[in-house]
Parts: sequence; structure tokens; C-alpha cells
Amino acid sequence: MTPERPKIAVVTFLGSLDDHDATWALAALDAEALLVWHAETELPQGTSAVVLPGGFSYGDYLRGGAIARFAPIMDAVTEFAAAGGLVLGICNGFQILCEAGLLPGVLIRNASLSFICRDVVLSVERTDTPFTSRCQQGQELRIPIKHGYGNFTGDDELLTELERKRQVVLRYHGDNPNGSASAIAGVVNEAGNVMGLMPHPEHAIDPLLGSPDGALILASLVDAARERRTALV
Repeated sequence: MTPERPKIAVVTFLGSLDDHDATWALAALDAEALLVWHAETELPQGTSAVVLPGGFSYGDYLRGGAIARFAPIMDAVTEFAAAGGLVLGICNGFQILCEAGLLPGVLIRNASLSFICRDVVLSVERTDTPFTSRCQQGQELRIPIKHGYGNFTGDDELLTELERKRQVVLRYHGDNPNGSASAIAGVVNEAGNVMGLMPHPEHAIDPLLGSPDGALILASLVDAARERRTALV
């Protein structure tokens, strides 16, 4: 019997660019991906995971994600995450999660003060998360980035705590393209059910796109969402 596809909500904000890319990628990896408009106040019934996609919500006015954090749907996302729901923020989605307090730190202008769009190599720091279970420890992943506000930072105390609590999941390997502290490319919350990363795994799920490595992250999420759905039924 074929397992039922888990339902994953992909939120569309004003200025989202990669919402359709994310739904396509998730569907290709055997999830039921549903677009959810930012003005909605509830997630679709039976949602097993949420993805906040990349783009330039509200034109990145103030800071990336600073206005989108106040979207009505974010109350539902926050409640979902507090109950243990799986939430993945990609690029602008990562910025929104940080601005909303669902992830630590903040993403500021790239150290170069210029927009960067190219492939980068990531090192997998943890495989015991719902987002990296298909990866191997220390594995190198080639995934594209495209952002102007990808410089992850925080005060010394926060950065020390992130290392101590093993909340860093991905680091840039060999080249730190945006100047992020400790080459951080992706982090999780303390509970491990919310993750943000600047690279775009939805743009690297097939060799025809240049790399299939992003599928390891999204397929890990689909696996975890399926397990969560089964456990809650």
C-alpha cells in the first residue's frame, strides 16, 4: 500500500518569487504541496509541514522579512511550530523566521553589499534533524544562493550558544559568500522542528538543474512530514 502523501503548506507573501518552485519540488518528491495566501488566518486542515519560500516579501523594505512577520498567516505558523509542527524557511523565509523570533539571529546585508546569485558548497553539520535525515555527516552539498541579505549574525553570546546547543545545521564550505558569522548557512531552533537556510534546495533537485543535492533536504522534510502525519492519525 502506497503511503499517503503528506500535506505541506507553502506560504505566498506579497513579493514571494519561489513559492511555485517550492510546490513543484515538493510535489516531485511525493508531497501534496498547497499554496497558502499570506492573508489567511489558518493553515489547511491536516497540514504536516510549512515552507516559507524565497523572494522579496514587501520589497525587503526595512529589512528582509521585517514586514512579512506581521502577515496574518504568521500567527498560525507560530502556533503550528509551538505545537511541534515542522517549519522550513528558505532564503526570504529564513529571514521571516528570524524576524518573527522563531529562529535566533538576524540576516543583514551581504558583506560585499552586493546581490549574490551562484552555486555554493555547503557542509552538513547535523543529520539528526527532520531536514537533513537523508544527508551524511560532513557531506558536501552544491546548492544555489540568490540574495542580498544573507549575512547571518548575532552577538557573541548568541553565537556561542548556537554552537553549544548544536543549532548550526549547514555551513558554507570553502567560501563564505555573504560574510555570515562562522560561515553559518542554516540553523534550527532549540526544539529542532524549525529550520532556516539561505540556499535554495528547490532549485537543486535534479541533475538537469545543475545539482540534485537540494532534494536531500526537501525529501528529508517530506519523510518527517509523512511520519508526523502517521503519528497524528
